[in-house]
Formats: sequence, structure tokens, C-alpha cells
Amino acid sequence: MENPAFSTPIPHDLPLPLPAPEWLLVLLLVLSFMVHLLFVNFMVGGSLLTIFFEWKGRKQKAFDDIAHEIAKTITVNKSLAVVMGVAPLLLINVLYTVYFYSANALTGLAWILIVPLITVAFLLTYLHKYSWDSLQNHKGLHLFIGGVATAIFLCIPLVFLVNINLMLFPNLWNEVHGFFSALMIPNVFPRYFHFLAASITAACLFLVGYMKRSQYPYESLIRGLPRAELLKILYSGALGATGLQFLIGPLVYLTLPSHGISISMSLVILAGVFLAVPAMIYLWREVSEPKATVGRHFNKIVFLLTLTVVFMVSGRHMYRATSLEGHKKLVKAKTETYAKAVAEATEAAKTNAANPIASDAPDGKVLFSSYCGACHGYDKRQVGPPVLEIQGIYNGNIDGIVQWAKAPGKKRADYPQMPPMPLPDEQLRAIGGYMLEMKN
Repeated sequence: MENPAFSTPIPHDLPLPLPAPEWLLVLLLVLSFMVHLLFVNFMVGGSLLTIFFEWKGRKQKAFDDIAHEIAKTITVNKSLAVVMGVAPLLLINVLYTVYFYSANALTGLAWILIVPLITVAFLLTYLHKYSWDSLQNHKGLHLFIGGVATAIFLCIPLVFLVNINLMLFPNLWNEVHGFFSALMIPNVFPRYFHFLAASITAACLFLVGYMKRSQYPYESLIRGLPRAELLKILYSGALGATGLQFLIGPLVYLTLPSHGISISMSLVILAGVFLAVPAMIYLWREVSEPKATVGRHFNKIVFLLTLTVVFMVSGRHMYRATSLEGHKKLVKAKTETYAKAVAEATEAAKTNAANPIASDAPDGKVLFSSYCGACHGYDKRQVGPPVLEIQGIYNGNIDGIVQWAKAPGKKRADYPQMPPMPLPDEQLRAIGGYMLEMKN
């Protein structure tokens, strides 16, 4: 196997301590992501079901009423999905800074478009919900509005998935050139179809729980379709989508690069599969048993599938941890080397500044070597930016270099703070002049 140190980019991390114990941050990440994902499933699955039932409702009014009721839940679930997404987004930023931001940069425009896409989708969702009655005689237009919102809702999780997936494979970073390039990683589409099937299952079960409540005024809202019959339709959707997972799941597993697969991770995933089997049996009973008993297995189904999700999400995190373990060790070593170089260069700069060279005619080259060479190379990054980059910023502006050296600011997060240079202006000008004339 090729040495990853040569085939894979190894950046240094920001040498900052975690704000809490790592195990606690990981636990919070897994739990908060599960909650966020649940509402995303409700939102995406609910959007698909809304369009499906509204399309059927062109011929049977009851299905149009059902679609309208589902549409009312989407705007709430999408707001909760956004709010509940803040915690896992912050936690993944803290725990996987290098990997998350590298993936952000590589997926480029698609990642930047997420916020405007979400904004447009939300506005269209509200328009779709509140124009239901006014566009009743223009069903084609109304379906088009809902269809566009749904299409955007389908795109946004795909962008997130591609980005999060790319985090796991630093060895591919040199080969990825934008979103569509990252989209072609073999395990992306199996994971996406796995997500879509889970969204349909979650949305169907959410609607079963929502509409089977005794206080829900079903008969006054939906006429022409008995409640038990609708619940069976929703249970059938959940059964079909869950059954589909038994085909998609193995495909997801088989397309995962082997370096992240471990025995413990495989056992956790397998436990989730075993828990899904009795849930399938209960779903089948809800579909096949008499309508008078529909709903009696609901709690057991939700419990078993919730445990399934817990095991699946835990297995996914275990894969991520194993996949990045070797690379994180290399990044840690590079970060330690970088921090040591920063400390040494800073100390050298302070020492040299405390003992300025006396000279009637300052020699810019000598002064640069004494005070600046430890941090600035000509065309390669050391502790500070290369001289070639400084020449581009201060072309012909020696005074600008002098002012910066006397009171340096903090422009870039990935460079350490430069200490001020307490040298006479004459010597600083000599250094600045030499830097602007320096050649390789």
C-alpha cells in the first residue's frame, strides 16, 4: 500500500485545545445529529408524500385533503430541522476542523449555494401551503410549486452528504475537483438512496402517529377515506421503504472503502439490522390485520426502529473514527512540528529584537537573515507568508512594510501572530527594500 504521507495531503491543524472532553463532544455529536436527521427525514419524506397524495388527489378529493394536512407539517418540521442542525454542525466543526473545511473548499460552489437554496425552498413551501385553496383550479401550477420545493429539499441533503462523505477520504482530496467530482465517489449514491428510504419510513410513521390521535379531527378534515384505510396506506409506505433498506444497506456497506471497516463497527451495524427484522414483522401485521386493530403495534415499531437508527448512526461514527485514525495521527505530528517551529521562530525574533545590530549603513540582507529569515522564505511558506507573496502586497511600498513590522495585525487564522519588530525605521526600511528586491 502506498505511504499515505506521500499520497495524501497532510495539513497542520490549529493547535487549540478542545472546549470539553472529546468523548463528551462525540456523544453530543451523535445524539444531536440523530435528532437533526429525524426532522430532516420528516421534512424530505413529508414533501415527497405531499406531492404523491396531491397528484392522486386530482381524481379523489380525499387524497388532496391528506396532502394539504401533510403540507401543514412540513413547514414546522423544516424549521425544527434547521434549529436542530446547529449543534451537530458546530460539533463537527470542533472535532473535525481540518476535514470539514477541506471538504467545504473542495465542494466549492455547491456548498456555498446551500443557504440560498434553503431560503428558496422554504419560501416555496410556504407558498405551496398557503395557496392551496386559491390555486385549487390551477392544480398544475400548484403541483409545480410543490415539486420545485421538493426537488430543492432533495438536493440539499445530497450536497451535505457529499461534503460529509468527502471528509472521510483525505487520500482522494488531490483527485477531487468540485462537487460533481466528489459526487462520483462510489459510496455516495448508495448512502443517498439509504437516506431517501429512511425519510419515507420516518415520514410515514410520523404521520401515523400524528393522524391516529383521538384528538385529531380526522373526519372533519378528510372526507371520503376512513382513517384506518389511510393508516394502512402509510404503514404500507413504511413497510416498503424499510424493506428496500435490506437491499440498499448491503450496497452501502460493500461500497465503503475497507480501511474504515472494523469488526466492532460491523457488529454494531448487524445489531441494527436484527432489530429492524421484528419491526418489519409488526409493520406487516399492521398492513394485513383487520382495520379495526390498526395502530396497536405502533409503539413497538417506533421503539425498534429508533434502536435501529441508534445502532446505525453509532456504526457510522465508528467508521468515521477508524477511517480517519491514521490520518489524524499524521496531522497531529505535523501540528506539533509546526507549533515547535512557531515557538522557536518567535523566540528567535524576540532575542534578535532585543539585540539590534548597530550599523551606520544598514545592510538589508544581513538584517533580513538575522530577524526575518527564520519565519519567511522566498517562495515557500514557513512560519509566516513567503516573501514572494509579500512583494505582491507591498509592491514599491517600503513604508507599508515598515508600518506593518512595527505594529503587525492578525489577518489570517492559519498564521501565528507576528511579534512587533522594535528596530529603528532605518533598519526596517533596509529590510523592506531588500525584501522587495529579493529574487530566488
